[in-house]
Amino acid sequence: MPSTLNATLPATGRPFAPVPAVEKQAAADQYAAVEKQEYRDAMARLGSAVNIITTDGPGGRAGFTASAVCSVTDSPPTLLVCLNRSASVYPVFKENQVLCVNTLADCHESLSNLFGGKTPTEQRFEAARWMRLATGSPILTDALVSFDCKVTQITSVGTHDILFCEAVALRRNDDSHGLVYFDRRYHPLMRQLAC
Repeated sequence: MPSTLNATLPATGRPFAPVPAVEKQAAADQYAAVEKQEYRDAMARLGSAVNIITTDGPGGRAGFTASAVCSVTDSPPTLLVCLNRSASVYPVFKENQVLCVNTLADCHESLSNLFGGKTPTEQRFEAARWMRLATGSPILTDALVSFDCKVTQITSVGTHDILFCEAVALRRNDDSHGLVYFDRRYHPLMRQLAC
């Protein structure tokens, strides 16, 4: 593979010109203008599924509500979950290294609020029915879908850890509708039936 100094632009055949350090710093300063609240307000416009992330194991049982979940790859089947390192549940998830992403149905708004607040752990879990699959993490019996996972990698970015989670078991409920969070409110997501 050619070095950066000898590399050429594919379309033109002209060599890449290295960017001086002064220009790199100026470019970095130019993009450092997004304020925290402005970013949060913009992210409120990004709709996403609502999930309850659960775990059980040597560190104990815990759960929290999250919308920061997405697919990474299907080989191996991997998704990511973002978890604030200052969250009270963080040490439990860090020790257990297993979790379940329970994607909520449209009937779970109050359960989402319960797991997203300061309610004690036992009261959170008493509010619904649970089962277990491969990892022992609690599976919400009427979730839209549940991804039972082992944590395979953790990367820290800012205030959060990104947990890369390989799905080892799945459970689907095809009879329910989804729940999304958009503009700081819940919205039911109805499945369209094929004509």
